[in-house]
Amino acid sequence: MNDCLFCKIIRREIPSTIVYEDEEILAFKDIHPVTPVHILVIPKKHITSLAELQKEDEAVVGRIYTVINEIAKKEGIFEKGFRVIVNCGEDGGQEVKHLHFHLLGGKKLGVKIA
Repeated sequence: MNDCLFCKIIRREIPSTIVYEDEEILAFKDIHPVTPVHILVIPKKHITSLAELQKEDEAVVGRIYTVINEIAKKEGIFEKGFRVIVNCGEDGGQEVKHLHFHLLGGKKLGVKIA
């Protein structure tokens, strides 16, 4: 998708602070962090949302969770705990229409559900 913000980051058209990259996955720091550690982990393949996953996407989504654990260890939040959030669709709070996983940590997170 030519106009997708995250696809532009993947293509290096928009700068970002990358913390992990391989052939299928990119992870970078959120520009508006809500916790001391706030990293977005995305598949390089454009998938609009969780609701758009296809059978062939299962492997990359599974690997994303393994990568999240690696990043959490590297960022020093693995032992104390962290949160992973995936927003889906407008009512679910998804602002960028490219599947992304928020890795949050570095402080005690409440259980507030909005």
